[in-house]
Amino acid sequence: MPEKTKRRRSPKAGRYIAPPVQRAVRLIRHVAEGNPVLNMSETAKTLKINRTTLIRLLHTLELEGFVERRPNGGGFQMGLSLIEVGARAVFSQDLVQVAVPVLIRLAESLQLSAHLGILDGTDVLYLVRRTPNTPLASNIRVGSRLPAHATTLGRMLLAYLTPIELDALYAGKELTRFSEHTPTTVAALRRKAQADRRAGIAWSEAHFEPDIASAAVPVFDFAALPIGAINVSGPIVAFAAARKDRIENVLRGAGAEISRRLGWLEPGKTNPARTLVANALAGV
Repeated sequence: MPEKTKRRRSPKAGRYIAPPVQRAVRLIRHVAEGNPVLNMSETAKTLKINRTTLIRLLHTLELEGFVERRPNGGGFQMGLSLIEVGARAVFSQDLVQVAVPVLIRLAESLQLSAHLGILDGTDVLYLVRRTPNTPLASNIRVGSRLPAHATTLGRMLLAYLTPIELDALYAGKELTRFSEHTPTTVAALRRKAQADRRAGIAWSEAHFEPDIASAAVPVFDFAALPIGAINVSGPIVAFAAARKDRIENVLRGAGAEISRRLGWLEPGKTNPARTLVANALAGV
């Protein structure tokens, strides 16, 4: 069973807790994690709920559509009402709203400028910019557009296009050269995109602007689709070899945090709700 996430509580929180609601929430999480409640006594013991209470909770949740009987009759699974509530919560999360506090912490933690961008044609469109209190802050503004093929944000987004999509996007377009590192053909861009995707991070040391370095990672939605990317940038000296591991770890952590808040789950973890919603959207 996945390790439970620790939740912060204020000192006064305990006096307002409703134990019956807590028990219902524990049961919902238990079922959501793929436990079908085949043995009432065992489940009651695991969740520290009285067996009679457990039966009443199951019947109540079933009545409200939060759990339902499995098709083969073997226990319970998540119900459509709970999936609907979860889907609404996920879709109500705005990418910018979720990213801003994370990027503020990212910029202050690394003392580098932090940005969020999305792919718009062959450009990367900057949606968020947060800078530390230093004189070397980024001069990129919200709403700026930069060529995707030459920037870390853009490269990270292009990395998740298929070769066919990448070819179609750049068909008949010129890839402007900004430095010796800039790919100027679609074939070269495809190779760089594949390398960035394998690494899960895109690096640049004066690849776009002289004396400026940056690194970018993707941001995923609940369906594990890349919907944006974040990066940090600053003077090359700030990206010295001794700092690169820390920059990568903190940046990856920020990207994962934004993605989780949008409903993404790390590889290897499964969520029945997300699977069912994704299948419903796909018409499965």
